[in-house]
Amino acid sequence: MRASGASLPRIGAPILGREGTGTAQLIAEWPAIVGPAMAELCQPMRLAFPRGERRHGTLRLRVASGAGPEIQHREPLLIERVNGYFGYAAVARLAILQGPPPLPEHQPPLPPRPLRPAEQEALDQRLAGIADPELREVLGRLGRAIIGSR
Repeated sequence: MRASGASLPRIGAPILGREGTGTAQLIAEWPAIVGPAMAELCQPMRLAFPRGERRHGTLRLRVASGAGPEIQHREPLLIERVNGYFGYAAVARLAILQGPPPLPEHQPPLPPRPLRPAEQEALDQRLAGIADPELREVLGRLGRAIIGSR
């Protein structure tokens, strides 16, 4: 058994080509590298190195609107954390590009909690006057979802 991340360079190299796997690893680990608060403000886009080099590159960051000055102020800290992640001086400077923040990961909604007996009885009383059984069932599901929402 091996961690799936250990195989990333071997698997991703043909796909990523000359970009290498550095950018992919950086994107995947970004919140752990810079912290969750900073990761909400900026996201790495590309890590570019001088021709023939793999050191002292430029990290392009997409920065949320209005957060540019804060990211620019924290540039030395961000460079230090990224270089600490790679274990060598991979990044020498940041290029800040204004853009929309990254979209949050989709989280499925929590299922509604089971209704208490009193809540179920009150819902049943409200639905008792509805003659159509299909409509009563649909409204019952809706009522359980609303009352049982967390």
